[in-house]
Amino acid sequence: MDFSTLNWLAILVSALAFFGLGGIWYSKAVFGKIWMSETGITEETAKKANMAKVMGLTLLFSFIMAINLALFMNSPEIGATEGAMYGFFTGFGWVAMSIFVTGQYEFRSIRYMLIHAGYNTVGLTIMGLILGAWK
Repeated sequence: MDFSTLNWLAILVSALAFFGLGGIWYSKAVFGKIWMSETGITEETAKKANMAKVMGLTLLFSFIMAINLALFMNSPEIGATEGAMYGFFTGFGWVAMSIFVTGQYEFRSIRYMLIHAGYNTVGLTIMGLILGAWK
């Protein structure tokens, strides 16, 4: 693996896009109310959380995901279309299915699993699109 050929700016931007999508996806205007209901998180619980830590770690984990996807896609033949496809297959085939497997054993609702699986599938598709397009 040649880390020197990675586009670090594209990796950073794709991580920020994934992070930003999460802000929208889990907002009350989109899936936030349902997500809170499915997890049992209340407004009071959320207010007690160390959000700087949560957001910082989320951004770090998004950056690691972007590096990983960039390494898999580190070929000049991979453009935007292929990148989006690889991102989708990563999000749906690995991450979403992992969420569904784990969700079965935790007796989670289909809504819970669909919210998380959907976010990761859409987010990784966007991430792959950015990484594939920005060579």
